[in-house]
Amino acid sequence: MTGIIRNGRDIVMPELLAPAGTLEKLKIAVRYGADAVYMGSGAYSLRAHAVMSQDDLIQGVTHAHAHGVKAYVTVNIMAHNRDLTELPDYLSFLREAGVDGLIIGDPGVFAMARRHVPEVPIHLSTQANVTNQESARFWQEQGAERLNLARELSLKELAEIRQAVQLKLEIFVHGALCISYSGRCTLSLYMTGRDANLGQCAHPCRYRYTLQEEKRPGQYFPVEEDERGVYIFNSKDLCLLHRLPALIQAGADSFKLEGRMKSVYYVGAIVRLYRAALDHIRQETVRLGPEALATISLPPNFDQELMKIGSRGYTENFFDQTPDENDMLHQGIDYQQTHAPVGIIREPGTAPLIEVRNPICLDDTIEYLGAGLSNTEVEVKGMTDSEGRPLQRANPNSLIRLSTSPDLTEATILGLLRKKASS
Repeated sequence: MTGIIRNGRDIVMPELLAPAGTLEKLKIAVRYGADAVYMGSGAYSLRAHAVMSQDDLIQGVTHAHAHGVKAYVTVNIMAHNRDLTELPDYLSFLREAGVDGLIIGDPGVFAMARRHVPEVPIHLSTQANVTNQESARFWQEQGAERLNLARELSLKELAEIRQAVQLKLEIFVHGALCISYSGRCTLSLYMTGRDANLGQCAHPCRYRYTLQEEKRPGQYFPVEEDERGVYIFNSKDLCLLHRLPALIQAGADSFKLEGRMKSVYYVGAIVRLYRAALDHIRQETVRLGPEALATISLPPNFDQELMKIGSRGYTENFFDQTPDENDMLHQGIDYQQTHAPVGIIREPGTAPLIEVRNPICLDDTIEYLGAGLSNTEVEVKGMTDSEGRPLQRANPNSLIRLSTSPDLTEATILGLLRKKASS
């Protein structure tokens, strides 16, 4: 099965699903081309530090729908009995808010959602570990509309599941990976008392470790150490950017980006990158015909842009084969980033109003993230504060008027500005 053919030549692109850890990130994701967003609220999200208030969630759904974007909500903790008492009221709230789907991983929560809000579609979370076609059939029979398949699947396995079921398939294509199976980890709970399966992960897989085996003399774990420690759990980031044509051909319905706890800049930049990739692939299928899908590749500027966004190194995970330590482990704690965000456009114009996120100085060269992958470099020629006083340096969390050469006439509200990070 391949993508849906339209007009004999054009393949309908999968949905681009973006993270929305805050209302602002939601708006940035919409601004840069997301087809759908996912967010959390209350105590039922697996990102306890990236949840919206109920008021923000309602505003987020309204904003998304006003721009033709769907809004999904995570209800994906591994629930205990104590978590079920208030769940019916919360589900009813989400229904009234007009959400387009619930992302659920726990069978008990799934059953309650089917009873209390049967009209709201359920998307099965990756936490449910769907790794085979029988499991996929099972969830289809339970009434799931969509499966977010386990991240431990190869392309071949994904295609086999596609042939076995009629429901929609969602694939994680970019973002942080958990070193444990499908993210169901207890390391954080044991080490810090914060339960990852209730949304409170302390990310101990990113900690620095030294390893000593005291009960098995002569047996050593094969690790390498630098001056900061040993990183035996620290995974590289997933990146399937160049595998999108193959995933489309295999029948994926939605491409999901991880990052509800990442920055506004990260969300905007990564959504923009994948939006441009999907648009390029669609345009090429129109030009060459859908039979050429497997041969389509992305131009070099996509990798150049990817390197500006930041990562812990990239892996394609299980896409072709089971990865080894060279494919998976990032030997360090640092998040590699060549560029840093400096501001968000709050009011466009020849002297746009900028909310500053990192210091901006006179004569800095900054870059505006425009449509597609167009980047406009400008030089900072003047800055004034809210009272019109000239500035030599603008600090984070301030609002300034910015004069540049050339003028940023193409800038739009919620557009992002960045510059090269300091070495």
